[in-house]
Parts: sequence; C-alpha cells; structure tokens
Amino acid sequence: MESFLNLVEKVNGSINNFVWGIPMLILLVGTGILMTILTRGFQVSHFKHWWKNTIGRVFSDKEVTQHTAKEDKQISQFQSLCTALAATIGTGNIAGVAAAIVSGGPGAIFWMWIVAFFGMMTNFSENVLGIYYRRKNTEGEWCGGAMYYLRDGLGAKKGCKTLGAVLATLFSFFCVLASFGIGNMSQINSIAVNMQSAFHIEPLVTGVILMVLAGLVIVGGLKRIASVTEKLVPFMAIAYIIGALVIVIANIGQAGAVFAAIFKGAFGMKAVGGGIVGSGVALAVQWGMKRGVFSNEAGLGSSVMVHSCSNVKEPVVQGMWGVFEVFADTIIVCTLTAFAILSSGLVNLETGEVLSSAEKTALVSEAFGTVFGKFGGMFIAIAILLFAFSTVLGWSQYGSKGFEYLFGTKAMKGYQVVFVIFIVIGATMNLTLAWDLSDTFNGLMAIPNLIGVLTLSGTVMAITKNYIDRKIRNKDIEPMYSVFPDIQKDQEKSDDECII
Repeated sequence: MESFLNLVEKVNGSINNFVWGIPMLILLVGTGILMTILTRGFQVSHFKHWWKNTIGRVFSDKEVTQHTAKEDKQISQFQSLCTALAATIGTGNIAGVAAAIVSGGPGAIFWMWIVAFFGMMTNFSENVLGIYYRRKNTEGEWCGGAMYYLRDGLGAKKGCKTLGAVLATLFSFFCVLASFGIGNMSQINSIAVNMQSAFHIEPLVTGVILMVLAGLVIVGGLKRIASVTEKLVPFMAIAYIIGALVIVIANIGQAGAVFAAIFKGAFGMKAVGGGIVGSGVALAVQWGMKRGVFSNEAGLGSSVMVHSCSNVKEPVVQGMWGVFEVFADTIIVCTLTAFAILSSGLVNLETGEVLSSAEKTALVSEAFGTVFGKFGGMFIAIAILLFAFSTVLGWSQYGSKGFEYLFGTKAMKGYQVVFVIFIVIGATMNLTLAWDLSDTFNGLMAIPNLIGVLTLSGTVMAITKNYIDRKIRNKDIEPMYSVFPDIQKDQEKSDDECII
C-alpha cells in the first residue's frame, strides 16, 4: 500500500509541476491579457460603470439583492456574488499570502496584483459566457458554466462537436474530484487544526459539528446555500478587513517601507532572503502568480457555475460582478493580509528574509498577535473557520453542478450526502496527499476552461460591444441576451412576466 501511495505521489507530482508550472501560469495570465485587449481594458476604461452597477447598486437597487417568487429556483445577483466569494475567499487569502511571501519574498505580492488585474477580465469572460450559454434543468434551476459553453459554444464550431463534448466532460470530472479535496477536506482540516491549536477542541468534535451544520445547508440546495452565504460572507469579510485595518493603522509608519519592499522585490532590485537576484525575481513571479490564481480562481471556471444561476438577464452585468469578485478577493483582502505580515517586523524588508519560523496561518496569527496579543491567534482561528467553512459551502455547489452534468439532476442529492460525510474524514486525517491531488485536479479544470474562453473570445467581445453600445453609448440596437431562442424570448418579456 505504501509503495502504491508513493507511486501516486510521484505521478501526481509530475502532473502538478506541469499544471502549475510556468507555461500554465503564462496561459492563465495570457488569457486575461488577451481579454483585456479585446474588451479595450474594460476593467479600467469602464471602472466607474462596473463599480456603480455591482457593489454600488447593493444599497440602492432591490433588483440586485432580491430574487423572484419563492418557488423559483433562481437567486439574486448579490447572492450569486456572495456564494462565489464564499468559495473564493478562503484559506488562500490567509495561508496563501503567507506562503507567497515566505517562498517568493515581498515582491510576490506585486505579481499577485498583476494576476488579479488581468484575472478580472478572465473572470468577466467566464461569467459572460456562462449567462449566454446557460439553460434550465428539469427542476427549474439555471445550469451554466464551462461545461455548457464548451459543449454548446465550442461544440457548435465546425468540426469541434466531439472536442467540445469531451472537454466539457473532463472539466466536470475534474471539478467533482477537486470539490472533495480543495473544496472540502483540506478546508475542514485547516479549521480542525486551528481550532485545536487556539481552543483545544478535538478534530473529531469539530468535524461532527461542521458536518451537521453543512448538511443542514448543503442538502437544502442552492437557494439555502445562497441564503446563508449572503449573510455570512459580508460579515466575515468586513470583520477580517476591520481587524487587518487596525494593524495597518497601528503600523502606518511602515507603509512606505512595505510598498518599497514589494516593488523592489518584484523587479529584482534586491535578493530574496539573501539569494541571487535573478532567482529571487523568478520565485517572486512564480509564487505571486500561483498564489494569486489560487486565491481568486480566475481562469479555473469554478465561480461561473454559481454566477450563472443569477436572476440577471444581461451577460455583461454578471461579468461585472466577476470583475468585482476578483477585485475584492485579491486587491483588497490579500493586500491587507500582506501588509499585516510585512509591517509586523516578522519580515526583513531589506532582504525579504522571513525572521519567524512560523508558516502559513501561523505566520499571519503571529503578525496579528503583534497588535492584538494572544487574541490575534484566536481571531485568525475564527477567520479561518468562517473563510474555510464558506468555501466548503460554495464548492459544494460547484461539485453538484459538475456531478449534475455527468449523471443528471436527480443524482445530485447522492453527491451532496457523500460530500457532507467527507467533512468528518477531512477533520480527522492527514491530508498531505489529498491536498496535492485536489490541487492538481483544480488546475486541470483550468485547461478545458481556458480553451473554451480563448476559442469563444470573439463571442465575449461581441456581447461586450453590444452592451456598451446599448447601455453606455445609448444606441438603439438588439440586445444579445442568450444563444438559445427560448431563453432569449423569456428574457425579453416584461418584468412581470420574466422568468429570470
């Protein structure tokens, strides 16, 4: 058995090195750069518009926060964002940022920003395609995501029908496998370890409690998950941001040195940890990009599966929520974590060397402890609990949609029950190999998804131009709502009759 596990570990290591190697990171960032060019820098040129029409509408427009009749299976735009952020804002925003700094130096944060900047348009494109190619299942729920725009978008191109169907199946398969690893057991294990360290709670107890809580939410389906995440995500994000801002204010005198260290480290103006300058730049680029992708998931095709369930009818509107999702996750939350670590005195800002022996969440706990004392560790333990648990809820929906595509709508309940049971397993076992395997499957999701986004980039450009011409330039032209005539017809009905 041990030799078999060693073989699995060796094979997975080779695949993982390719999946998360430099070529793959170039493909991920390259896709974002291409979509930025094709949409003429939408995330910058129309910053005011997408900001006003996403988070700016939450407090003024009921259409954004409310869904329609209770018997309908759709969710509001804000609920779709919160469910997506629930899966996106997780341990990567805490442990991932710390790992990037430890391995790539302060300069890694700059490259994390670069990934986020271009990732905004990758996520935008995924959501535009998700709404454009979505359809309803037998239960009246919207179904959208990479599997649908691969099958119905890429598959509609001449000679690509089989390729589209195969890539859609592969994406769904990898999504289901990744949901049990990164989306479940590894998150729960992080919670169990931190709760045992901070509050001396046994992992089995943590696992059972979380299994019951998750079961009550997950088995209830998307609307119950969305109902919980729209309350949990704003609370946990605001609480963490306030805690991090206290550290920023306490160490505001270090702001200049922190940002100088980030920019100098990014371009090799100094070595990482006293190493060779060229090597330091390579590490900063690799770890910054890798952790940036892990954090916001732009390009993986994951969050589009829940964004596609929104009650929105304009593909570009949901695309703009995708832009905000990446902005909130990386530019705001990850940056605050980075500042907390770099301004705490735990990192030599001249050389980039980490002066603490702590790693990942422990390093962030130590950084928060410099201001909050012993409560710093407890604060981070609770943050990990909320962040990781919300990730489990979000990923349960991703896995459900992948499973539904492979085995049908009625089979989803079986998947959800098994998913909930695995929570206890995740709390009580050593997950090193499981984490590595799910890491690989998560990366493998990106390959078919990016093929779909690149192949359908012209469609994204056309839909975006159509929206800008109608909504910003006030041209009287026909809208591009959906590729399917039956859905387009429904979307063009009056607000009282509209099904979405």
